[in-house]
Amino acid sequence: MAKKHASNKKEDLTNAQIVITSLAAGAVAGAIAKTTIAPLDRTKINFQVNHKPYSTKKALKFLLHTLKKEGLFALWRGNSATMARIVPHAAIQFTAHEQWKKVLRVDQGGGESPGRLFLAGSLAGVTSQSLTYPLDLARARMAVTHKREYATLRQVFTKIYHTEGIRTFYKGYIPTMMGVMPYAGVSFFIYDTLKRLYKEYVDINCTSPPPWVQLCFGAVAGMVGQTSSYPLDIVRRRMQTDMEGRYKSLVGTLSYVYRREGLIRGLYKGLSMNWIKGPICVGISYATYDNVRDFLRSLVIKYNGKVLLDSTSS
Repeated sequence: MAKKHASNKKEDLTNAQIVITSLAAGAVAGAIAKTTIAPLDRTKINFQVNHKPYSTKKALKFLLHTLKKEGLFALWRGNSATMARIVPHAAIQFTAHEQWKKVLRVDQGGGESPGRLFLAGSLAGVTSQSLTYPLDLARARMAVTHKREYATLRQVFTKIYHTEGIRTFYKGYIPTMMGVMPYAGVSFFIYDTLKRLYKEYVDINCTSPPPWVQLCFGAVAGMVGQTSSYPLDIVRRRMQTDMEGRYKSLVGTLSYVYRREGLIRGLYKGLSMNWIKGPICVGISYATYDNVRDFLRSLVIKYNGKVLLDSTSS
């Protein structure tokens, strides 16, 4: 699909058309990627927020126990909150990334600047995460509680607002921002860099690698990006799901988890599962975004050409 639409040029589109196609492609990419790995995501969050040591065997046992006791759809519990968050989050993140690259003039001046490319990814992550953070907190609460406690996304917001206050919706925000900057920066940087190297050394005539190559590049970007910020993801989940006031600050949570559970078993708990789900999720997300975006833009360019042809002939 990438080669089929390789002739599409952003110069043939208005900035409004670029933004709209990016938003639509990002929404589709985020929804498909997160739905695919939702059971693994729920399993990871369950281990992140409690003191139980993680192992692949225990993760599999949790999946089987959930399946047996609560049914198949319980593995996707919280996915409605995930969709409510990830659709706008992914749409905003991919769109913001293109716009930040434009503002920072990443593609100008004789090649892509590694520093500006990293900064564009980091700012895109901060932009999207800031705008959708309460939905991320709601998704985490639904993932670690029984349906009786939070049956719907609306109930999560209502109950938290009345029992814990409005500030709770941004609990864990600082470690999240500190984690999303290296994660988004590194993952976008690696993905764009690998695509550029592919064009330079493998196929100089293509503007975009084949979908399976994009999937692999996204997987590598996701693995490195998530590993670089994983301890802060642990802190974020602990603070988001804390209903007892145990985790009140970034430093305090880091210190508590480290003292009680250790470095590897505490701050890197569940990382091996992230090495499975992360590359799958990011790979699907990036590859889907590129291909859906190119497809949508090809339709817009064809429509623009048809309108122009009709106006000149009349």
